[in-house]
Amino acid sequence: MAKKIGFFTIAIAFLASPYLAHTQQQPRKVPRVGILSLASWNPDLEALRQGLREFGWVEGKNIIFEYRWADGNEERLPALAAQLVNANVDIIVSTTPRATLAARQLTTNIPIIETFVGRGRVNLAQPGRNATGVYSMPQELGGKRLELLKEIIPGISRVSVLSNIIDINPREEASVKEMDLVARSLGVQMQILNVKKPEEIKNAFAAMARGKVGALTVLTQSIFVLNRKEIVELAAKSRLPAIYPDSRFTNAGGLMSYGPNSDWRYRRAAYFVDRVLRGSKPAELPVEQPTKFELVFNLKTAKTLGLEIPSKVLMWADTVIE
Repeated sequence: MAKKIGFFTIAIAFLASPYLAHTQQQPRKVPRVGILSLASWNPDLEALRQGLREFGWVEGKNIIFEYRWADGNEERLPALAAQLVNANVDIIVSTTPRATLAARQLTTNIPIIETFVGRGRVNLAQPGRNATGVYSMPQELGGKRLELLKEIIPGISRVSVLSNIIDINPREEASVKEMDLVARSLGVQMQILNVKKPEEIKNAFAAMARGKVGALTVLTQSIFVLNRKEIVELAAKSRLPAIYPDSRFTNAGGLMSYGPNSDWRYRRAAYFVDRVLRGSKPAELPVEQPTKFELVFNLKTAKTLGLEIPSKVLMWADTVIE
C-alpha cells in the first residue's frame, strides 16, 4: 500500500510540474508610467529617462512610458489625465502644476510624481495621499532675481513681471507678493503683466514699451518655458534686459537666469519613480527641495544690449556664455 501511494504521489508531481514551471516562468508585469506634459515634446524628459536608466529601468525593455501631450493647450490636460487614469497606469509623472492638478482631481490611488511641486499644495515633509516630487521654490527666488537685476542696472526703477495666473488676482499670488516686498525695499515699481495664452505675449511687450520699464523678470511657469524663444527674441528687439527662471532661457539667447537646474529636477523625479515601483508609497517620500541654484549670464546678449556685467557679479556666476 505504501508503494502504491508513493507511485501516485510521484505521478501527480510529474503531471503538475509543467504547470508549475509555466507559472514560475511567467514574465513579470512591465510597469507603465504615464507622462502628462503641456509641451508637444518635452526635451527635459531625457533627463528623466537617463535617471531611470541609472536605476536599472530602460524604456521599452522593463518599463513603458505612456505619453500624453497637451500641445501647449492647458485646457486639454484634464482629458489627457483621464486617459492615463482609465488606462490604469502604475504611476503618473506630471510636468507642470496644472498637469498635477488635473491628475489629482481624477485619482487618489495612482501615485503621482510631480517635477514641479508648488508651495502650499502639500506638506513637504509628509506629502500624504498619492503625490510627491520635487519642490520648485518659485516664490523664494523672485526677490533674488530682482536683486540681481538691480546689481547690473543700479538705476532701474520700473520692472515688468510676466506672470501666468488664472484663478486669482496676480498681485494676490504668493510669489508676486514676496517679489513686491523686495521691490519696495529696492525702490523698484513692478508692472504685473498676466499672460493667459501664448498669443498674448506680444501684447505684453507692447505694454512694457508703453510703461517705459527698464527690465523684465519672468515667473517660473510652463507657458513661458514653452515660448521662451519668442520671449527672448522680443526682449532683444525691445532692448530690454531680462532675468529668467532657468538656463533654458539663457541658452536660447536670454541675458541672465537664476534658478534650479531643470535636468536635476527631472533626474530626481526618476528617483521617486524608482522608489514607488519598488514598493514605497508617495505619502512616505518627503518632497525634495533644490540645494543648488544656477546663475547664468549670456555675455553675447549683454554686449548686444550695451550692458557691462560688473566683475563682482560675474564672479557669482556658475556659467558664462561668451
